[in-house]
Amino acid sequence: MLEKEVKEQIKKEFGRHEKDTGSPEVQIALLTKRIENLANHFKIHKKDFNSRRGFLKLIGRRRKLLRYLRETDPEKYQEVIKKLNLRK
Repeated sequence: MLEKEVKEQIKKEFGRHEKDTGSPEVQIALLTKRIENLANHFKIHKKDFNSRRGFLKLIGRRRKLLRYLRETDPEKYQEVIKKLNLRK
């Protein structure tokens, strides 16, 4: 789980307004942070297959949100991709 301070910082950086938690940009940023944390977890615990299933579900959810954002607001999509350093 993410710490409250980290979540608040992400919401401020990616949110459309002060209390924004549901916009795709915020959701993608929060999922990315959780995915990064789990990726580091798997470097240590290689055989944690139960957590790996949840990890793959998070990746799928982020992919769907990115697809939605790309179709609805391409400029915002490019901005989020660049900020989160998702594409090479």
